Amino acid sequence: MQLPLYYNEEEEWNKTLLLYDSVLREINTKLEILNNEFKQAHQYNPIEHITSRIKSPESIARKIRKKNKELTIENIVKYVNDVAGVRIICSFTSDIYRIASAISNQDDVTVLRVKDYIANPKPNGYMSYHMIVSIPIFLTNDVIDTKVEIQIRTIAMDFWASLEHKIYYKFEGKAPAGITDELKECANIISFLDEKMLSINESVKHYHQDFNGGVAMSSENPLPVIYPDDTGRNKNSLDSLKSYYGSVVSDE
Repeated sequence: MQLPLYYNEEEEWNKTLLLYDSVLREINTKLEILNNEFKQAHQYNPIEHITSRIKSPESIARKIRKKNKELTIENIVKYVNDVAGVRIICSFTSDIYRIASAISNQDDVTVLRVKDYIANPKPNGYMSYHMIVSIPIFLTNDVIDTKVEIQIRTIAMDFWASLEHKIYYKFEGKAPAGITDELKECANIISFLDEKMLSINESVKHYHQDFNGGVAMSSENPLPVIYPDDTGRNKNSLDSLKSYYGSVVSDE
């Protein structure tokens, strides 16, 4: 992975890549442990699958140019927060906040920034939960806090985001208004589908309690549920679920 850097920074860039590769290993291990714990304690795994990547040289250079900064290692580390990135795909919307909370509560994880595009979707309809965190990487003679971006979304959100990206790529980011409106409508449908599936899942839990004498199978180890405040979006479809919702603070 090469960048058009000054020759004397090549060795430094290789060391930086080692840190980003290491932080991906760290966060993936943490997520695997969390998922295994959920499966053992609750007979349920909130994580469907995980993907990770290091941003391409072209994308890094493009992002630095947008910020009107010189392409140096120092500027990359300082201004590009998503060189290392992890995407977590969950079953239900409530799982997103459950996973985000579990990550945030770890002692060696520092949350630097949160953007909640589920409570506050982007104008084009994009929904996802973004976190920038730093994790200490222990080297032979040093400990270096290294940033990684974590995106958490449902299967439905990921489906929409993937296809939206492909469609916009064909138009080089300038899709006709009609296409944009159609994509926004699809995003609304995706949001309703997620809420409907969550509602069905909660109903299944109640049926499960009834069949077990009013006691849920996981009552000894209840799962904490964290959900954003109702912002008025699809309000009617959420009213019946309000008793399950808490709140999450979103940092812009």
